[in-house]
Amino acid sequence: MDLDMNVNAPHSMGTTIIGVTYNGGVVLGADSRTSTGMYVANRASDKITQLTDNVYVCRSGSAADSQIVSDYVRYFLHQHTIQLGQPATVKVAANLIRLLSYNNKNMLQTGLIVGGWDKYEGGKIYGIPLGGTLIEQPFAIGGSGSSYLYGFFDQAWKEGMTKEEAEQLVVKAVSLAIARDGASGGVVRTVVFEFSVVVFNLVVFVVLKINSDGVTRNFYPGDKLQLWHDELEPQHSLLDILNAPSPEPMNI
Repeated sequence: MDLDMNVNAPHSMGTTIIGVTYNGGVVLGADSRTSTGMYVANRASDKITQLTDNVYVCRSGSAADSQIVSDYVRYFLHQHTIQLGQPATVKVAANLIRLLSYNNKNMLQTGLIVGGWDKYEGGKIYGIPLGGTLIEQPFAIGGSGSSYLYGFFDQAWKEGMTKEEAEQLVVKAVSLAIARDGASGGVVRTVVFEFSVVVFNLVVFVVLKINSDGVTRNFYPGDKLQLWHDELEPQHSLLDILNAPSPEPMNI
């Protein structure tokens, strides 16, 4: 195959994206490799995109298609919020993506996972695969790495997980996919939504715990991920070179 054809191919996020609900919120996770054919165009891309303060989307497939869908939905949700005077629900955001995906199914090559929290239904995960189907799920996996993970999730996922258990499951699953799927790689990024119930004077308040960025975002570098069967420790990598001590100056 001609290398120029690979380099000039459309940017594709053959990838691993995951959304998991737990007892108190939602965790989203993704790898970071973007490819053009067999060439890695970006090894640290961010595939988890903010739509509103309380809704994010994980993107897979064509990078251009997933970005333009996210941009359109972000614009529509902003208008929706202004008109109603309150944040859009996760279901509204997912339905907008479904509508765009279905109406343009002959032109779009992207699968997405929408996750977030709202005061009506709490933490929710919706999968929107190719073609524009909308599926509400307790967990959703997508991208080329997902084919390696269905059996793992059937065994590992359980109801009532804590936040820590859910995030550890997401990071472990993405690292498993990175080990097996050539189109997945780089680092692991996660987005964590958390809410709690507060009782004050017999009135129940549901509080979405957020930080200055809106939610908790975590980053797991590739050299810190768990190694699996037949995987080798990285050697002579760019990080080794950057962290190496400077050579002693020569005396003349």
